[in-house]
Amino acid sequence: MLDEARSFALAAHGSQRYGDRPYSFHLDAVVALLAPYGSQAQVIGYLHDVVEDTAVTESEIRARFGALVADCVSLLTDLSGASRAERKAKTYALLATVTGANEVALLVKAADRLANVRSCVLDDQRGLMTVYREEHAGFRRSAYRAGLCDPLWLELDRLLAVSSVAVDHA
Repeated sequence: MLDEARSFALAAHGSQRYGDRPYSFHLDAVVALLAPYGSQAQVIGYLHDVVEDTAVTESEIRARFGALVADCVSLLTDLSGASRAERKAKTYALLATVTGANEVALLVKAADRLANVRSCVLDDQRGLMTVYREEHAGFRRSAYRAGLCDPLWLELDRLLAVSSVAVDHA
């Protein structure tokens, strides 16, 4: 199912780019971070942006990949809002309520954010790094669950702390 999810996601994202790179760069980075957490997390990792960024619907995900995958992709899809701050506030409020089997979505969300932050470091995207740093406390309050994926959070916390010093003194 992992190969199917990757093929489906790449077809859905089509010619979309992740910065200067093909979108597959981002998806493969997220899924690589999820490798220690199993194939279900990886499937969701490949599909995490398809409803938000393509014409694919949650119903299509549900029919092809099942209810849990669709529910998690839905949780990973930003809610509507007039600004990034409003969208993130609504989405983070929803993530804060996630329990049980759907917590795999929180694992994918942490991997997605870590992949994004790593890309900011790689590409010296200081502006976006500042956005992630400013959102981090609220993001962490909503998505962190002790023991779920602590190594991802440790790296994310470290990168954002280091980057805050680097950005402030640049």
